[in-house]
Amino acid sequence: MKEVPVVGRRSDVGVAFRFIAFVLRPFLMAVTRRNWRGGEHIPPPGTGVVIAGNHISHFDPLTFAHFMWDNGRATRYLAKESVFRIPIAGRIISAARQIPVYRESSDASQAYRAAVAAVRSGELVAIYPEGTISRDPGLWPMVGKTGAARVALETGCDVVPVAQWGANHVLAPYSKRLRLLPPKTVHVIAGPPVDLDDLRGRPVTSESLRVATDRIMSAITQQLAEIRGEVPPEVRFDHRAAGLPPTGDPATAPDAEDER
Repeated sequence: MKEVPVVGRRSDVGVAFRFIAFVLRPFLMAVTRRNWRGGEHIPPPGTGVVIAGNHISHFDPLTFAHFMWDNGRATRYLAKESVFRIPIAGRIISAARQIPVYRESSDASQAYRAAVAAVRSGELVAIYPEGTISRDPGLWPMVGKTGAARVALETGCDVVPVAQWGANHVLAPYSKRLRLLPPKTVHVIAGPPVDLDDLRGRPVTSESLRVATDRIMSAITQQLAEIRGEVPPEVRFDHRAAGLPPTGDPATAPDAEDER
């Protein structure tokens, strides 16, 4: 399989992010095969953009960032705050300018403000609109939250939808068992920016955010269907309708047996 060339990167990525890339990229090159597509839709360094992707494994942030790095961009993630409290790793992640998310707290808006500021300064901000690993039984994208749409409509930046598949074969959802051998093929496909032009230049409302989010999730789902060669569910999975908490392994949720 032809490898994607590594193109120019911004000079202000920072030492911490370069260190992470230096350590992780050779490892990922060794333990995965890569089917990267759609890199032409990733804007050049210095252009603020939101990248919205599906979330299928605790391993996929690594392969997602690998795809972006190979297409010339460093990734700023919105990551749950607890990750930043991990000894050593948390300090490195913080130094790499990742954005902590304080779920269900009065500090939750800090992540939104930081994401807006990053986009306005020309950075690439990656957001998983689902907010957690998919709980859909087939790992299809769930109903999305409105954060990616909100950042895009406030800043005027593009939202590039990205679908990924294969990282879940390296590390299954909510599993701790890595399956590194034989190397698994990781598919990542970026699509053209989601058309939000008719929603721009007017007040941001709950309705416009929901319309924008539905378009983003539809684009991701269509791309994932292309990768998998399968037909997605007609209705996106909603944890509220399924009676599940917003995060965590659905198999260990209260009354999970009754919900299956």
